[in-house]
Amino acid sequence: MQYTKAEAKEWARAHMRGVCNVIIPSYTSDLQRLNERAIRHDVRKNIEYGFWGALLVSEAGTTLDEMVRFMEIAVDEAKGRHHFLLHGTFDTADDVVRMAQAAERIGVSGLLLGYPNSFYPRSAQEIYDYSAYVIERTNLATVLFAAQHWNFARLHPSGFPPDVLLRLADLPNVVAIKHEVARPGMAGFYEFWKKARAKEILISDPLEANAPLNVEQFGMQWMGTSNYEWWGGKVPEIFAHLQDGNFDRAMALYWQIHPARVARLNMQATFAGANFIHRYLWKFQAWLQGYSGGPLRQPAMKLADSQMRTLRQALQAAGFEPEMADFSEFFRGRYPE
Repeated sequence: MQYTKAEAKEWARAHMRGVCNVIIPSYTSDLQRLNERAIRHDVRKNIEYGFWGALLVSEAGTTLDEMVRFMEIAVDEAKGRHHFLLHGTFDTADDVVRMAQAAERIGVSGLLLGYPNSFYPRSAQEIYDYSAYVIERTNLATVLFAAQHWNFARLHPSGFPPDVLLRLADLPNVVAIKHEVARPGMAGFYEFWKKARAKEILISDPLEANAPLNVEQFGMQWMGTSNYEWWGGKVPEIFAHLQDGNFDRAMALYWQIHPARVARLNMQATFAGANFIHRYLWKFQAWLQGYSGGPLRQPAMKLADSQMRTLRQALQAAGFEPEMADFSEFFRGRYPE
């Protein structure tokens, strides 16, 4: 641990600067175990592209023991050059606590706190109680995760009761909020920012298209988490220019990658309402930019050739040189075992 629980907020303000993407676990060809060489490759690629760190995705079929090993491999490969967040979405609160305590021992930097599929709170207080139960049992710097797919809109029209987030922000190791509710538009984010800016936390809008506004107007210093590797290293580069005040340079790159941005949004719209992130799609997008690729366990949405062709062409239109191997090579992966 790089900080004590009492020091978590101060540590985050000093060290959480940059862009945090995702790394999805990789498996051997028979899907019986983790593919260590592929995971290490993805960590190196992440460092090469200039990311602050990565969310180690837990929603891709790993067992709890495999999740521990996934964290160990990533931290060992990075050797202090990279930060990692544990993706805290498991079947029960106690599973999250167990994984968070393992992450502390391994050297993971923080926790992104989500909620189980079976969690159906009947009040805002139940959301607070679940969240606090986990947070109080770990020393990890915790990022609260306000997302529409938790199905909390019945408790507040924004998608997540803001008073719960504000109360949780006072816990000593809550350091940031990933705020992707209250859309469309920026009014809801602005309202929440005004309420939360007095708290000693970071507020992240993970939608990279909003970064120019969020950095200049709201002082956003850390952005995450999402599959920004879709654009190779361009999103960290844009974010760095914005932090340095080089707005025109940032916007030149912003418009360069726009064809790929539009393609991504259009593709995501095809499975809207599933409340299930298309991890195979994300892993394919990463493979186009040099990541390991390879098979994923069930449950996972399926990929079609039409989707893969559209995405590859979008990267070419944005000036990238994507992986041009046959699509079958993606499912095989760069390190078949």
